[in-house]
Amino acid sequence: MAADCIYRAARCLREAEIAVSESDFAGAVRRSQEALELAVKAVLRSMAVEYPHEHDVGEALDIVQDRLPSSLRSEVTKLKELLTELSRVRGPAFYGYEREGIPASRAFSKEYAHRIYIEVKRLVQECSTFINSLSRSK
Repeated sequence: MAADCIYRAARCLREAEIAVSESDFAGAVRRSQEALELAVKAVLRSMAVEYPHEHDVGEALDIVQDRLPSSLRSEVTKLKELLTELSRVRGPAFYGYEREGIPASRAFSKEYAHRIYIEVKRLVQECSTFINSLSRSK
């Protein structure tokens, strides 16, 4: 299950990269959010933690923080912050801000989408390294 989640996280990350390159900033934010969510769920699943069935699973990291390798443990605060932030903009990245009449295509700046993509890429790689180390040790 964890290997499948990390595979899908990597796929979402590739889609985010394409979205950034095509100036689809809302798409980049949305796919980055999905990539990070799946990567963290992969880590939790690999450690036999039943995570909440919601998009912001950051609090569940507190359960495993002490068992994580130092490289990932040092990222827990950032992971939690970014999971919360991205879960809040997940809807607008798909639908825009309907009440304000702002479509998704105008809801996010290039700078924001690029910064999010870069941060998520780094964190997904950390999660992926951890998951891959588990499969090599079996």
